[in-house]
Amino acid sequence: MPLVNTTIQPFHVNAYREGEFIEVSDQDFLGKWNVLMFYPGDFTFVCPTELEDLADHYDEFRALGVEVYSASVDSHFSHKAWHDSSEAVGKVRYAMLGDLKKELARHFDVLDEESGQALRGTFVIDPEGRIRVMEVNDSGIGRDARELLRKVRAAQYITAHPDQVCPAHWDEGEETLSPSLDLVGKI
Repeated sequence: MPLVNTTIQPFHVNAYREGEFIEVSDQDFLGKWNVLMFYPGDFTFVCPTELEDLADHYDEFRALGVEVYSASVDSHFSHKAWHDSSEAVGKVRYAMLGDLKKELARHFDVLDEESGQALRGTFVIDPEGRIRVMEVNDSGIGRDARELLRKVRAAQYITAHPDQVCPAHWDEGEETLSPSLDLVGKI
């Protein structure tokens, strides 16, 4: 069942962020925009490139009022060890969620039961806890933080302007569409 426009389920996990172990729950997602990015596992190959890419764009997400979270089925202890040993992952300032019980990956329907790892699932969640964007990639296909930023801006725009939609390649400041009978067959 598609998760877009559904509300996130209650959860509570341990996480690592900026030298500290913290607890994160669904309640932390309320009242602000959020990005939750699942990845297969710590100490792997594509994953550090993605976490570094998000880290390199973290200030841009924050400027949009967005908090970023990464998650895998590893422990928060493993996240700290990876953060301390990898130059790429060492750039991460956002919370790295540990999902040892695999409940979070199951809630977001990204758990590959056969491998026991999460697929590359990306979710944009609005301040009410509703999933507005969902993308799931096979484990070998990396993601691009710039494209994710564009999707966040589009989700924020249509939330603020519910009578408009964002066409392909839309970015902030570009023209949107106002759905109407007059547009049918004209695009």
